[in-house]
Amino acid sequence: MDIEEKLKQIKSRFQEVNTAMSDPSVFDDPDKYTQLTKERSELEELVEDYDKWADLKNRLDGNKELIEANEDPEITEMARDENKEIVIDLEELEEEIKIKLVPKDPEDSKNAIVEIRAGTGGDEAAIFAGDLFDMYNRYASNEGWKLSLMSINESEKGGYKEIVFSLEGDEVFGKMKYESGVHRVQRVPATESQGRVHTSASTVAVLPEVEDVDIHINTSDLRIDTFRASGAGGQHVNKTDSAIRITHEPTGIVVECQEERSQHQNKEKAMTMLRAKMYDIELEQKQKERAAERKSQVSTGDRSAKIRTYNFPQGRCTDHRINLTLYNLDAIMKGEIGDVIKALRVQDNLEKMQELAEG
Repeated sequence: MDIEEKLKQIKSRFQEVNTAMSDPSVFDDPDKYTQLTKERSELEELVEDYDKWADLKNRLDGNKELIEANEDPEITEMARDENKEIVIDLEELEEEIKIKLVPKDPEDSKNAIVEIRAGTGGDEAAIFAGDLFDMYNRYASNEGWKLSLMSINESEKGGYKEIVFSLEGDEVFGKMKYESGVHRVQRVPATESQGRVHTSASTVAVLPEVEDVDIHINTSDLRIDTFRASGAGGQHVNKTDSAIRITHEPTGIVVECQEERSQHQNKEKAMTMLRAKMYDIELEQKQKERAAERKSQVSTGDRSAKIRTYNFPQGRCTDHRINLTLYNLDAIMKGEIGDVIKALRVQDNLEKMQELAEG
């Protein structure tokens, strides 16, 4: 896909929409006006990007002419230095544009439910699951998202055997979906007296949160049990049967929630988790079918795949899907995972663009 040609088409369409919206008769058709307003909003950011891109290209070409003329050594050197910065800015802008040009996955705008489970490695895996939760909690805060706990199973030595939470905000699933898979950690556990590096793992599953209209659940297929909440959940713990466990008998899916004070609130959250899990079964199948066609490295739908290694002795984080290695592990564990997610989104979109070009 030629970026310049695509952006020119978008700007042309943007101008057509503006012209249509300036016609007084459009107000006689509220549906059409709403549609045009939405389309204008979707195109506006790309038009702004195109104007920035065109300005950078013009400055680059102008400096090249100065360099070729070579009339003033000082001006020539300044033009060379400025072009180095312009090339970097152009590359960054083009990466952002590539992401925006690919048709959005309708799931991307949804909120998400995230499940983190301790895998191989015993107590250390549970501690690492806690570290991953802390990383996502900080990332969510940086993004301005709201995090709500849904289910917690704490480990005696620290961390979690399992923790489930929801994230609410802008483009949550579109960013967090790349976190699904096996996360491996290599470090010396606090319980290790010999100073040996151990390898442990935790799994992360990211599910799009869905409404009743997205998936239908027959209530006669559900078995709902109440039980007494346990753990650090406040004064209500161990006093009332407020915790809820829901079993979807046809599929065997079991969800539970005990983080709210009332049985009604816990039931609502548990139903949200159940809808997400059932919807995710359908979504995962679609992703596997798509992956078979695309041979995508990024979003295969395979939740058992090892996606990332966190090596503490060397201070590095490696994402195996795109062979990306960063040596800022401390910052990443503090929630600064935006660069990793951005790189994954760019690669995923490049593959989608290639698919569109071939199609």
